[in-house]
Amino acid sequence: MHLAYPAVLSALLFCTGLYGVLARRNAILVLMSVELMLNAVNLNLVAFDVWLSKAARDTLHSGQALTLFTITIAAAEIGIGLAIVLAVHRNRGTADIDRLRDTAEGHGPDGDDDGDAAAAAKKAEASA
Repeated sequence: MHLAYPAVLSALLFCTGLYGVLARRNAILVLMSVELMLNAVNLNLVAFDVWLSKAARDTLHSGQALTLFTITIAAAEIGIGLAIVLAVHRNRGTADIDRLRDTAEGHGPDGDDDGDAAAAAKKAEASA
């Protein structure tokens, strides 16, 4: 089998995952897109390991070992990511990334907390 077939498939998977990360608004779909990108990298690692092992007499299969390491890291990432998404969904009631970003930047209409602090200070001076 030629090296071009898994490389093209891996590139298509990676581009699909990249589009999912950049275009999606739901945190679960973004995590799934990251997993798709990691699977594309795993496919490349195994394909190049098989291709290089045909050329070399000593085969260490380091690409396959790195793939197992990447799968382990991906499993831990998705577990922690889902726990964070569930905790945020319980607290805020949404998993929409844009709405979560808006609430993290500030509470004022312009996105800054300084306006609220200044208004509270003026209110305290007026009442005193």
